[in-house]
Amino acid sequence: DEATDPTVSEEKWECIQQFCDQVNADSEGPLVALRLLAHKIQSPQEGEALHALTVLETCVNNCGDRFHSEMAKFRFLNELIKVLSPKYYGIWSSEKVKSRVTEVIFSWTVWFPQEVKIQDAYQMLKKQGIVKEDPKLPEDKILPPPSPRPQNSIFDTDEEKSKLLARLLKSSHPEDLQAANRLIQSMIKEEQEKSAQVSRRVNTISEVSESVKRMDELLENYRRRELSPADQETLQALLQRCEKLRPLLFRLASEAVADEEALAEVLQANDELSRALGQYRQVVASQ
Repeated sequence: DEATDPTVSEEKWECIQQFCDQVNADSEGPLVALRLLAHKIQSPQEGEALHALTVLETCVNNCGDRFHSEMAKFRFLNELIKVLSPKYYGIWSSEKVKSRVTEVIFSWTVWFPQEVKIQDAYQMLKKQGIVKEDPKLPEDKILPPPSPRPQNSIFDTDEEKSKLLARLLKSSHPEDLQAANRLIQSMIKEEQEKSAQVSRRVNTISEVSESVKRMDELLENYRRRELSPADQETLQALLQRCEKLRPLLFRLASEAVADEEALAEVLQANDELSRALGQYRQVVASQ
């Protein structure tokens, strides 16, 4: 009640933090908290509803997977939808409250893409015309890192940034929240770039392996003079592709300098590719 007091304009961050602590401490915390918050968000008093939405977003940031699991159930999502739907409270909910609820649900579709029910609820709102376009999230909106996160993600491995982020998220100053949002976005971008590098490396090494294997087969037939015209064309195409793969491997090696295991994989693939190209020149020259 104190955290959502409609008679005050400023958020009571100490009360909100105590609420989050209680949610985390109680085994039934997330379930009870969401039931209470749904009631407050549906309040006819705009100030109470807006404060409750702030408490909800703070819980999302601070109360972990158990809270995320409960909020992603239709039982709670339907309570948010009632605030927007003209069949329920949408006829008297203020535009400011409805706008914030829309922002909240949309932000969850971005940060919890694995939660199908959130995606379904948001798409239903769009199909019914209740949400006409995706909202633009404000700069000071704090969104949690995607959950569950992959092991060894940058949120876990970069201890310095993780500590800074935790400190900023606990602050009640708007400029700190904006800084936290920018830090989260930069960390996510860095992780996405890292994932893209891994994907490029895995795909290229796999292609090298398949190309070398096929070239070895065709060269064996070439030695025996059993190569059909179609296979000769395939061999030429393979040669051209293998020559294009070499600079890709060099680039992957430079990206993997800090990762000994990844660098070893790239160098091994490069050795295999060099051997196959050398074999091609030797066999074709001897013929």
